[in-house]
Amino acid sequence: MKALYPVLLIAGAMQASPALAEEVAVSPLIGTWAVDIDKLPIPPEARPKSVTITYSDAGGGQWRTLVDVTMPDGKTVRAKSTWTPDGKPVHVDGNLEADTVATRMPEPNVMITALALGGVPGSMRAYTVSPDGKTMTETVVYFTREGTPGMRANLFHRVK
Repeated sequence: MKALYPVLLIAGAMQASPALAEEVAVSPLIGTWAVDIDKLPIPPEARPKSVTITYSDAGGGQWRTLVDVTMPDGKTVRAKSTWTPDGKPVHVDGNLEADTVATRMPEPNVMITALALGGVPGSMRAYTVSPDGKTMTETVVYFTREGTPGMRANLFHRVK
């Protein structure tokens, strides 16, 4: 019986390992997030009617991002990209602010993204999911036309 115990222990650990590895590999960023429109740091008349970001697993170590925006006039815009969190630039379709994006994930709940449009650097964004997984903060780092750095934060709530 004593000889059987280590074998059972190892077998149990082997069975638990894939599930544990899968659980650790899943980022809390995966899902759909809606911006809190009332807290956007822009005048109410300039605010979009809605903004949602959906992050999903595209397979093969890649992610898919969909950004849906309903503008103040009711027009809708959808941006989409498929990327690997290795910091290499990829093309973005449909984004008003960027046609190229590069993304890294230093932690499962943190994403750093750099945007460019027509070869001109745009903004950098850090997305951080709260410990309870219910909110995500987007910190946007940008430069004014005068070259002064600025930051703003946008709050998102998990939709699903």
